[in-house]
Amino acid sequence: MVEVKNLVKHYGSIRAVEGVSFSVKRGDILGFLGPNGAGKSTTMKMLTGYVTPTAGTATVDGFDVRESPLEVKRRIGYLPESAPSYHEMTVAEFLGFIAEVRGYSAQDVRSARVEEVLRLCQLGEVRHQVIETLSKGYKQRVGFAQAVMHDPPVLVLDEPTDGLDPNQKHEVRRIIAGMAQKKAIILSTHILEEVDAICNRVIIIARGRVLVDETPDKLRARGDTGRLDDVFRKLTR
Repeated sequence: MVEVKNLVKHYGSIRAVEGVSFSVKRGDILGFLGPNGAGKSTTMKMLTGYVTPTAGTATVDGFDVRESPLEVKRRIGYLPESAPSYHEMTVAEFLGFIAEVRGYSAQDVRSARVEEVLRLCQLGEVRHQVIETLSKGYKQRVGFAQAVMHDPPVLVLDEPTDGLDPNQKHEVRRIIAGMAQKKAIILSTHILEEVDAICNRVIIIARGRVLVDETPDKLRARGDTGRLDDVFRKLTR
């Protein structure tokens, strides 16, 4: 579903990403790990078509991000950092707008899809609340809801549980895991327990380069304690 080959991004003299390559198939939940400034978000932005690569290629479901950016975006649900939205809208209004943008033109079909996503993301109790007044956790869930609105085959999630309380984190992880059989999912996270909980593959990136691409079990075996955090610190220091 996703193929990334030698992806490079330079901002002037700053080398944000240097030759990143990986692939993701349907059924994968890929944990994308790295310290701050490692190149995770930049890689995700290139993959989703929001930043143009300096070099290299990336395809989603066979469509190249440079040559067919709209086809790529149709196939991706993207949750960027800080879950941007129109804060003056209510939750239901915003999700209705997203549904219309995503091609649900008939009112009854659009309304049914919004209701389905409100239930999926457990946003029913705040559906009529203005987004600006929501807690950080609820805003993050609204961002997740817009990402899954069109039921895309690929999800790219940048810190999807950021700001959520423990119960909300558990629920979002449950939803992601439940979707994995039919989707290819890439999620960046600083929470190593999240990798343990739902990911079947791990990439660690540092200084714009991939250091590791393997299963959590194999990664854990690299250390003496069997703890992912110890291995992560060892690889990225």
